[in-house]
Amino acid sequence: MNTIFRKSMLSVAGLAFAGGVFAGPIAAHANPVDAKPTAAAAVHTTAPKPQGDQSHIDLNGEQTANVKAIIAATKKAGLPERAAVISIATSLQESKLENLGHLGDANDHDSLGLFQQRPTSGWGTPEQITNPEYSTTAFLKGLKQVDGWQDMPLTDAAQTVQVSAYPDAYAQWEQQATDLVAQHWNS
Repeated sequence: MNTIFRKSMLSVAGLAFAGGVFAGPIAAHANPVDAKPTAAAAVHTTAPKPQGDQSHIDLNGEQTANVKAIIAATKKAGLPERAAVISIATSLQESKLENLGHLGDANDHDSLGLFQQRPTSGWGTPEQITNPEYSTTAFLKGLKQVDGWQDMPLTDAAQTVQVSAYPDAYAQWEQQATDLVAQHWNS
């Protein structure tokens, strides 16, 4: 009898664990109850609303020029506004929209440019990666290979391309990226 009880309890525990393993990724992307609501985005998309708390930085002229370069490369690639939002949010996380060169000891391996792409990972040469049009086009090429990127949470799409050690960090920039695309897409 004790063996039957133990096996039953282990079966229940196993089902609970399996449910957590499969539901965990879904629950990890759910909006927390205490998340602050954000204003409706001006960009028309079927993509989910921004996840969690949102960050914002004030941009200088160089950063704004990089926003415009990302948008221009996105248009040149024939991709919609959502691709520009994902690209800008990714760059906000990776470099705060600054075209970073080699940072010496502060560098993350050999990461460079707006997207902190690495020459040793096949993104291109240092000269290419620090060219905003090239680096954006390289990012977009990776994004286009992600099935369903248009409708998935921004952080999932960005993470699939970037393979970051901080996969959920991209989400915090979605509202600012959406606002920047709305502001500069038609200018």
